[in-house]
Amino acid sequence: MNRIKINLPNQFNFSIQMDIRVTDLNYGGHVGNDAILSLLQEARQQFLQSKGYAELEVESYGLIMADAMIEYKKELNHRDKIKIAVTAADFDKLGFDLYYQVLIINNGEEVLAVRAKTGMMLYDYDAKKKVSLTDEIISKLSF
Repeated sequence: MNRIKINLPNQFNFSIQMDIRVTDLNYGGHVGNDAILSLLQEARQQFLQSKGYAELEVESYGLIMADAMIEYKKELNHRDKIKIAVTAADFDKLGFDLYYQVLIINNGEEVLAVRAKTGMMLYDYDAKKKVSLTDEIISKLSF
């Protein structure tokens, strides 16, 4: 069976730290797929806020997720301390990709647990249609 492979950018310009909560665990005793997406959403929202935006407030529009890829490298367990690094790349007329690197922090060492990518599009929720990115949005999210 072929596996996906996410090639992460060399540099990330934002990160947050979090603890894995018991509510993030699934019946297997580790972080579930749905919880990973929720953790990434929290990191994405904080990344956007650091740029002066929010998921539903990018200029006068919002963002909508077009796709998601997750590559698991190590289990995440209750009370793990993690760092989620985020960066935006691959901009085109309608959207861009957000890349995520989830690291377990243990005694000062960082171990890769998850690589992920979400395809984000600028979206007019009132008109229910995609909208073109502006140069200002690209500039703000690139740094």
